[in-house]
Amino acid sequence: MKRMKIGWIGTGIMGVPMVRNLLAAGFDVALYSRTRAKAEPLLAEGATWSDSPANLAAEADVVVTMVGDSPDVEAVYLGSSGICSSLRDGTLAIDMSTVSPEMARTVADACRYCGAGFVDAPVSGGANGAVAGTLAIMAGGDAADVQQAMPIFDVVGKTIIHCGPVGNGQLTKLCNQILCGLNLLAVSEAFVFAQKAGLDVNTMIEITSKGAAGSWALQNLGTRMAKEDFDPMFMIDLQNKDLRIALETARDHDVPLPGTSLVAQLLQANQAAGEGRLGTQAMVKTLQRLAGL
Repeated sequence: MKRMKIGWIGTGIMGVPMVRNLLAAGFDVALYSRTRAKAEPLLAEGATWSDSPANLAAEADVVVTMVGDSPDVEAVYLGSSGICSSLRDGTLAIDMSTVSPEMARTVADACRYCGAGFVDAPVSGGANGAVAGTLAIMAGGDAADVQQAMPIFDVVGKTIIHCGPVGNGQLTKLCNQILCGLNLLAVSEAFVFAQKAGLDVNTMIEITSKGAAGSWALQNLGTRMAKEDFDPMFMIDLQNKDLRIALETARDHDVPLPGTSLVAQLLQANQAAGEGRLGTQAMVKTLQRLAGL
């Protein structure tokens, strides 16, 4: 049986471990990244290099993109040497970035014009989930295209849900980011309250995580706050980019998101303090400053 050739674009905090898992599973993976140095560890592990998205797409059975924002997706798919300039009939394109639903639909139309399928498949689970291959994958697209993507999804993810047509993956991910943002705020507020009131924060986290207030954010981000460990599982810059997309999309649907707006403002304060590349748990720094800690 012919081995699937995967063309992968994006070697950031999520992309590198996802590619590593695909290589370990025996896939042939060709890489393109704006900065080749970021791809070097994967090249040493058996991936090959393509010098443009177009050249990568010309040889691939499946193209996967994992880049930063909507303009990045637009550039790698629709640019002069982009994926769609050489995408072959029958190829499948999968975008696992978090971008606007409108961008997902625009790229899907361009891929279909080339005779290719397209799935928008943003993920949740952070760097730890990417390393472990346990990401939650929210897939939007035709059922046949999602099924074609399953050999890849099964390697990089644990929970794969078909959310409906193209764009629905991104809409579902925006719901995820709204929930993550507000959970992050709750953990940060409780943490700073505990500090200011003189509680032992580790004891507070231990007991509250066992009751009704227990959450992924409390267990994973609260414990990092207590250790003053601000290395990113997911960066503030990326979280706030996702919330910007959520707020823009909500505006288009006449949906007020007051809590999400507040979270975005607090994270923007982190960014103004030069903390945008820290993990999202560094929101606690903004609240500590507000509380005079």
